[in-house]
Amino acid sequence: MSTYKSWSILSVGLLAMACATAGKPEARHSGDEDKAVPEESTNEPNAFPGEATAPQADAEAGPGLADLAENDGAPRDLGSDAAKPAPPPQAPSAQSAAGAAADKAAEASRSAPSKKSGRAFEPAPERPGLGTTFGETMSSRVSNAPFERASQNPFSLTAINYNDQPGITAMLRGATRDGIALAAFRTNAAATVGNLLSVRLVDAGGAPLPTFANGGRNLAQGEVGQRYMIEIVNQSANRFEAVVTVDGLDVIDGRPGALAKRGYLVAPFATVDIDGFRQSMDEVAAFRFGSVRGSYAGQKGNDRNVGVIGVALFAERGATQPWTEREIGRRETADPFPGRFAAPPLAR
Repeated sequence: MSTYKSWSILSVGLLAMACATAGKPEARHSGDEDKAVPEESTNEPNAFPGEATAPQADAEAGPGLADLAENDGAPRDLGSDAAKPAPPPQAPSAQSAAGAAADKAAEASRSAPSKKSGRAFEPAPERPGLGTTFGETMSSRVSNAPFERASQNPFSLTAINYNDQPGITAMLRGATRDGIALAAFRTNAAATVGNLLSVRLVDAGGAPLPTFANGGRNLAQGEVGQRYMIEIVNQSANRFEAVVTVDGLDVIDGRPGALAKRGYLVAPFATVDIDGFRQSMDEVAAFRFGSVRGSYAGQKGNDRNVGVIGVALFAERGATQPWTEREIGRRETADPFPGRFAAPPLAR
């Protein structure tokens, strides 16, 4: 079995977002990780969108979309052609002057709006529902500790969708399987793993958010302005590593989530409350529900995965782990009434 060895818990450093130059599209370069996604895409939000990129991309050092100038703190584009000096102008010849005049007239003709296709630019409409904003700075101290994964693949992967009350109602109303509406039921924990670990969303006071299970999905209900936390409870004697994303962004570095990244350690018989996007070893930006446009992912330029929280749990190498995927599957598919049909009599 292959292993994934590194130091955990945290790598520190949120990168600032680049400001687009007026009148020009946003520059893209090798450091970009937020890829444009067509609005008409019907795929479900992805809690770990970084898995689609090359495995070495996360380990490579390099600038993100923008960095801050050391002197005045003003944003400077790290990959824009505007930063390169322009070549000196050349005096046009007599023949090129006539050609330039013709090109200019043709360009003016092309740029003139036509009666059939000329339309004023319309901004994209505001998406309904909730997103998670980059909230106020809060004290939240952590430290590094060694952890060697037993496998590169998590033994448990949980996705929690969240929305406001109208959004939850709409999502539950449209849930069907083979044309049959799926029933939803209220639950306190969004996910349980072998009755030893649980994952749920709680409010600032620690009370669980209203959560509904429906057709294999977990839907948590929140309100605009409400602060929340991601609670992971470990009731076993083993340590686990939890890699967590919010709206497709890793909660430690704020970049697209990927399973190869490091996460939080959950000690034996302990509870971990992840309460924000990490800004340093001592502080986080609180998770607060807000609009999709005002969400952290939306402000970074890609709101495609807004509305989903992912929690991937990894076992520690060398630890006694009776809860294998096979054993968990047997528990989840156990039949409470295996003898519901009569068996034929034994032959004499």
